[in-house]
Amino acid sequence: MESPSNATKPRGFLLQGFSEFPYLRPALLLLLLAVHLATLSGNLLILVAVASVPRRPPMLLFLFQLSSIELCYTLVVVPRSLADLASPSLSTGSPISFLGCAVQMQMFVALGGAECFLLAAMAYDRYVAICHPLRYAAMVTPGLCVRLALACCFGGLMVSVGLTGAVFHLPFCGSRLLEHFFCDITALLHLACTRSYADELPLLGTCVLLLLLPFVLILASYGAIAAALRRLHSPDGRRKAASTCASHLTVTFLHYGCATFMYARPKASYFPRRDRTLALVYTNVTPLLYPLIYSLRNREIAAAIRRVLGRWCPGQRQGQSV
Repeated sequence: MESPSNATKPRGFLLQGFSEFPYLRPALLLLLLAVHLATLSGNLLILVAVASVPRRPPMLLFLFQLSSIELCYTLVVVPRSLADLASPSLSTGSPISFLGCAVQMQMFVALGGAECFLLAAMAYDRYVAICHPLRYAAMVTPGLCVRLALACCFGGLMVSVGLTGAVFHLPFCGSRLLEHFFCDITALLHLACTRSYADELPLLGTCVLLLLLPFVLILASYGAIAAALRRLHSPDGRRKAASTCASHLTVTFLHYGCATFMYARPKASYFPRRDRTLALVYTNVTPLLYPLIYSLRNREIAAAIRRVLGRWCPGQRQGQSV
């Protein structure tokens, strides 16, 4: 690697994508396209289902925002990746401008950060519902849900702007080739010609704000929930209360597990091919799983989806009623 003194600000980058596997590209294109369409359909179905509910409880409002985030999250990354896979002429990489790369990374971090904060807000909702059921309607009001939703988006936006500014002020030297299919933080840090751990402090600070802080709040909420469940004498009541948290816990472990493994580690542990493969999972598979998890585990959203599908397929609904 060249020294930082010889570094320049590049005019743009080349996204390698999967250009080194020309024979796998058609199959990968079809697979990712199918997953992407299923992800869009699942999240759009949840958005329509929640919008069709006349009086929406707070958890459905949070689910509406979660599906909106996942929808935008995939649209930031996947369409360009599909276009690159469909272009056989891009054998050495897909060019992306310096500004375009910065915008993609900023939007990706902002949406991921908003989701981290939103999962903490949803944990608070479960805490109030289980530990203070009689005061739930007074404590978790629609106005509070709107304020929490705006705070989650604003927090993710502010952190993403700071991190993007710090990363794109680093010196880049030598190759402009990003061994990734989108402008991910770890790939850009790997390309920067710096050896000081001080240059990784913005990423560390982001991990503290977006991962550690919300996760501590989630742990505190579920610690209180666990203590409340232990005080319940009815096994059925304990089981019913725990089942309302199952979907949120599953999504939380998926989101925080992937994000912690990918970003809460030093630059020296970055391995391009391995991390690129893992990025395929958290940008394509996990957004597909979230609608499935909530539609299977949450009775309110499952009922709303059945109502929407019943309107779209009236013949099927009449056949079931007969």
